[in-house]
Amino acid sequence: MQRCSGGETYTPQSSRGEAVTLRRLEMEGADELARAGVEEARLDAHRLLLEAFGLDETHYLLERMRPMADDTETEADDAAAKGAAAGTAGVRECAEKCGAAARGAAAGEMNSRRTDAGRSGRTSLYREMISHRAARIPLQQILGQQEFMGLLFQVNEHVLIPRQDTETLAELVLAEQKDASKKVLDLCTGSGCIAISLAVKGSYTDVTAADLSAEALAVAEQNAGTLLPAGWRICVFPSNIPGGASPYGVSDGISGVGCSDSEDSRVFRLCRGDLFSALPQDSRYDVIVSNPPYIPSSVIEGLQPEVRDHEPRMALDGEEDGLAFYRRIAAQAPDWLNPGGAVYLEIGCDQAEAVRELLAAAGLIDIEVFKDLPGLDRVVRAFRPNERG
Repeated sequence: MQRCSGGETYTPQSSRGEAVTLRRLEMEGADELARAGVEEARLDAHRLLLEAFGLDETHYLLERMRPMADDTETEADDAAAKGAAAGTAGVRECAEKCGAAARGAAAGEMNSRRTDAGRSGRTSLYREMISHRAARIPLQQILGQQEFMGLLFQVNEHVLIPRQDTETLAELVLAEQKDASKKVLDLCTGSGCIAISLAVKGSYTDVTAADLSAEALAVAEQNAGTLLPAGWRICVFPSNIPGGASPYGVSDGISGVGCSDSEDSRVFRLCRGDLFSALPQDSRYDVIVSNPPYIPSSVIEGLQPEVRDHEPRMALDGEEDGLAFYRRIAAQAPDWLNPGGAVYLEIGCDQAEAVRELLAAAGLIDIEVFKDLPGLDRVVRAFRPNERG
């Protein structure tokens, strides 16, 4: 089997008359990923196979050893149809909504083939997906989705892939901030995973998500439109956009520009700009959350290729010491918090003391550090005093 580069596909070996089966495709895909240095090669190959053929685990087990027809792949297509009938949505729906699930023209072609090829070409699709993964494109970008807080978020190359570590922040807010009338702000929202999870799980009625990237906000808006329950209005507030036009593909009847508090009982706002500059000047919040860029610039080049080469640099780079965004958020947060309001910041596991000092210097109190499931420092929380001196 030949080693594949990002723009090539590989052909499974079927020497000595061996029949091609789903199991054989999976094993050959796993071998290809292992040679490319993918850590969870077999798991990723399995996940891509299920998605390419539209199968759930049950139908995979039933069909995995059945020989596939050489030309039309009839048997596998029948299995895929069974999986679809069982309610397996697969990756196509998310990829169609999100656009290209992987970088470049090749990825766009891949998603086009996913929808146009119909019940033929599933093996070719799988081979393409394996090739993209062998090029170290993240699995989540190929699939176009990632689960976070029990919700399925659309992702692409313009947003940081949601991680389980960040659930520590969302769960802490939900545990401490039980008043659904509190106004919530999420800075550096990316895919919107934190803001939307808080809106859905905490039933907060006024949530604002801000980001500098218009492309990221487009993804956040799509996620909000898909995941927020009925009764929410999604409002886009352009900032620093010539002419004040929304770049986010606002859908009639779902989103609108310029919602006011009096118009809607549940409002989800998307604001574009650099941290607090994205917001209306008279806005104040009870809860501010953020997972800002916090990796020192010099460290990024040593990260895994999936992160270094395929996730947005602006969502990773915390400048020289990784603390640039914490300095700015800490300095400005007291002016945007209501008295008694709280700020919750995700941090790198070695940044707790430095971030604690920044928050204390800004006059915030009751500062506490919280650990994630592996026991590493992950969130710093602080309050604005009820009375400012």
